[in-house]
Amino acid sequence: MKLQSPGSVLLISCYELGHQPLGIALPIGFLRRAGFEPDAMDIAVEDFDAAKAAQADFVGICVPMHTALRLGVRVAQRVRELNPDCHICFYGIYASLNSEYLLDHGADSCIGGEYEQPLVALVESIAAGTTGDVEGVARRGKAALPVLQKLSFAIPERNALPSLDKYAHLEHEGSSRTAGYVEASRGCLHLCTHCPIPPVYGGRFFIVPQEVVLEDIRRQVQAGATHISFGDPDFLNGPKHSLRIVRAMHDEFPSLTYDFTAKVEHLLNRGEDMPEFAAAGCLFIITAVESLSDRVLTILDKQHTREDVVNAIKYVRDAGIAPRPTWVTFTPWTTLEDFLEVLEFIEENGMIDNIDPVQYSVRLLIPPGSWLADHEETLPHRGPLDEAAFTYRWTHPDPRMDQLQKDVARLVEQDAQAEEDTAATFYRIKDLAYGRQPVELACSLPADRQRAPRMSESWFC
Repeated sequence: MKLQSPGSVLLISCYELGHQPLGIALPIGFLRRAGFEPDAMDIAVEDFDAAKAAQADFVGICVPMHTALRLGVRVAQRVRELNPDCHICFYGIYASLNSEYLLDHGADSCIGGEYEQPLVALVESIAAGTTGDVEGVARRGKAALPVLQKLSFAIPERNALPSLDKYAHLEHEGSSRTAGYVEASRGCLHLCTHCPIPPVYGGRFFIVPQEVVLEDIRRQVQAGATHISFGDPDFLNGPKHSLRIVRAMHDEFPSLTYDFTAKVEHLLNRGEDMPEFAAAGCLFIITAVESLSDRVLTILDKQHTREDVVNAIKYVRDAGIAPRPTWVTFTPWTTLEDFLEVLEFIEENGMIDNIDPVQYSVRLLIPPGSWLADHEETLPHRGPLDEAAFTYRWTHPDPRMDQLQKDVARLVEQDAQAEEDTAATFYRIKDLAYGRQPVELACSLPADRQRAPRMSESWFC
C-alpha cells in the first residue's frame, strides 16, 4: 500500500481542550520528516470531511482525553462506513487505557506513551506491506506496552490545521487575544491516583528540546498568537528546563504573555521563581487543588494539604500572577460539608472569578486502567464498567451528593448558555448546596469588576 501520496495518511483530532491540537501538529512533523504528506482534520472546530476520510488509507485518531475518546469512537464508525478498507489507529493516553475495547470495536491498532515514533513506524510498515509487529503498537490479539523513551523530536507542523483564531482565546482586561499552545514536557513525575497519566507513564516524564518548543512558539506568534499556554501536565517537573524556555521566549518576544500548569507542591518548592515568571509575562497558573479534605487528598495521593494550598496561592498572588485552581468536587468520599468548605474557601479568598463554574460540577472519572479502579477506598462504591462510556460507574453513600452533582451540573450548563456572570452562578450553586432555592442574579460583586485572566475554553482536563 502506498501511503506517500498527499492525504493518504489522515490524522483526526476530536477535542484538545479548546486549543489547536498539538496531538496532530507534532505527529505531522514526524511523518513529513519520514517522507509522508499527511492531511489533518479537527472536528472540534470544523465539519467532518467525508471526502478526506474516504480517500485515506491510514486514519489516526488522537485521543488524549476522555471527551476526545468518546467523540473519536463515533468518528471511527463514520470513517469505517465511508472507507471499509482503511487502517484505523487510535493514539494517545486514552488509547492505551482503552485499547482492548477499541480493538474489539473497529480499531486496527492503538498506541500510547511517546507515540510519534511508533506511529511513523506503523505507517512505514503498512506502506511497505509488511505484517510484522511494531514496538508499542497494540493490535487485535497482541497487547503492547507504551513506548517510554526519549524521541528525536520534529518541529510541529500546523499548516494543515484550522487557523489559531478558530480556537480558545485569552480574555484579559476586557480584551480577547489569540492564543497558541505548546508543551515543554510530556508525562509526569507524580502518581496522583485519579490521573490518567501515571498508568501510562508510571512516574516518568520527557522534556521536549528547547529549540523545538521555541520554534513552535515562533511560528505561532507569526500566525497571530499573543499569548501561549504551556500545556505540560506539570510545567515545573523540569523547572530549570522551563525557566530556560521562558527566558528565551521573553527575550525574543517581550510582549508575549503565557500561562502554565503546576502542582501545589511545586508552587511551594519553586516559590522563589514566581517573580521571574511574572516578569516574563505569566498571567495565570492552573493548579490541581482538587479538594480541601485531608481524606480525599490522601486517597488521590495529591501530596499537599489545605495549608499548602493557602501558601501556594499566596506565593502566586504575591508575584502578581492569578491562581486558577481546579477541583474534583464530587468523589465517593466528598461530604456535603467538604463541598461547602470549598465554596466558602473560594469566597473568603476572593477567587470566585478565578474559577470557571464547570469546576463545581466535576464528578470523578474512573476509566479502565485507573489506579483508583481497584483502590480499597473505591471498591465499596464502585459499580460495573460501562465499556461504551469508558468509565466505571460509582454511587455516593449519601444520595444527596449524587443529586447535588446533577443539580449543579444542570445549573452550570443553563447559566453558561445564558452567558451568565460567573459570580451569579457561584452564588446560585452556593444556595443549592445549602438547600436554598437559587436566587436570580444573587451576585454581590459588581458587573464591571476587573476579572482574572482566563481562556475562553473553560475545561482543563
